[in-house]
Amino acid sequence: MFGGIAFLLNGNMCCGVNGTDVMVRLGKDGALKALSERHIREMDFTGTPLSTMVYLLPAGYRKDEDLKRWLKRAINYAKTLPPK
Repeated sequence: MFGGIAFLLNGNMCCGVNGTDVMVRLGKDGALKALSERHIREMDFTGTPLSTMVYLLPAGYRKDEDLKRWLKRAINYAKTLPPK
């Protein structure tokens, strides 16, 4: 669907990989907040930005702890969604 691999939590997409970018699902508020942070850009693989997801660029996950922090944010958001 996204041209990469996606990881699900309770049947809901949580995060994934597309090329060298990590797709992070944060919900509308979380994604909007994340756009003000370093190494983040809009997820716009179709030409229309997704309001609930962002791309984490490679510079943003060079350190394991940085990747873990972003994945934890995605997991915490996915836990708020009803199981599918």
